[in-house]
Amino acid sequence: MENGNTQSNTSKDVFLHLLNILAFYLSVISFITISIQYINVLFPDPLNFNYTGIANQVRIFTSILVIAVPVYILTSWLLGKDLKKNPEKREFQLRKWLLYFTLFAAAVTIIVDLIILVYNFLSGELTLRFLLKVLAVLLVTAAVFGYYIWDLRRKDGEASKAPKKLAWVVALAVLGIIVGGFFIVGTPAEQRDRRFDEKRVNHLQQLQSHIVNYWQQKEKLPQNLAQLEDSISGFLVPTDPQSQEPYEYRVTGDLSFELCATFKTASKDFGQARKPYYGVYGQNWEHEKGRNCFERTIDAELYKSEKGGRLIAPLPVD
Repeated sequence: MENGNTQSNTSKDVFLHLLNILAFYLSVISFITISIQYINVLFPDPLNFNYTGIANQVRIFTSILVIAVPVYILTSWLLGKDLKKNPEKREFQLRKWLLYFTLFAAAVTIIVDLIILVYNFLSGELTLRFLLKVLAVLLVTAAVFGYYIWDLRRKDGEASKAPKKLAWVVALAVLGIIVGGFFIVGTPAEQRDRRFDEKRVNHLQQLQSHIVNYWQQKEKLPQNLAQLEDSISGFLVPTDPQSQEPYEYRVTGDLSFELCATFKTASKDFGQARKPYYGVYGQNWEHEKGRNCFERTIDAELYKSEKGGRLIAPLPVD
C-alpha cells in the first residue's frame, strides 16, 4: 500500500473508530438510563418520585438512543467491511486502545455495581426496585464486556455472523424499550397532555393563593379573577395553557369559592405516584378527565386578615 493511500485510510479509520465508540457509549448510557427510569415508574419510591423529571429523562435519552444506535450500527458495518478487506487493520493501535478502554469501563462498572449490591445487602436495604436496577446495569455491561472480549480474541479473517446478529439484537432491544415506554410512561401525546395538566394545576394553585391573599388584605373575596391583577407586582391572571380560555371562578359564600378547569387526563392514571406528582398537597388537586371543580373554604382563624397580623405570601407566577 502506498504512503499517500495509507495516510488517507488512517485518517478515515480514526474518524470511523472515534464516531463508532462515541455512538456506542451514548447508546449504552441511554439504554441503561431509560431502563432505570422505567423501573422508577413501575416501582415508584414514595420518598423520591418525580414523574415530570422521569418523563424528561425518558424523552432526552430516547432521543439520544434513536440517533446514536443507527450511527453505531452503520459505523460498525463500515468498519467490519473494511476489516474484512484489510485484516491487518485489526492491529490498528487506536482500535485496540478504544476496545481495551471499553473493556476497562465495563469491568469497573460491573465491579462498582456488585459493590453497591453487597453494601445494600449488608445494610438490609435490598428492595425489588433496587435489585432490578442493579440487574439492568449488570446485564448490559456484562454483554458489552463479553462481546468485546470475543472481538479481541477473534482471529484475523475469521468469518462470523455474530456482528450481524448483534446488530439485529441491538435494533430489536432499542425498538422494544422505546415501544415499552408507550405503555409505561405513555405516548408522546399522553405525556404532553400530562404536562398541560400539571401546568393547569400550577395555575389553579397560584389563583387560590392570590384569592386568599386578596381576602386577607380586603376581608372580602374578589368578585372575579380580573380583580386579582396587580400592575405593581406584575401578576396577570393565567389562562388555560392549551385553549387559552379563562379558568372558571365562582364565589359560593362569604368565605368560600370554587375554581374549575378542564383536564386532559385523570390524576388516578398516575397510579401509586399520583400524589407526589402534584407535590406535597397533590391530594387537593386530584381530578378526573374533563371538567373538574375544586371547592375551597377559607378558615378565618387559620388565615387571619392583615389587620390580624398574619399573612400568607401568594405563589409566584411561573
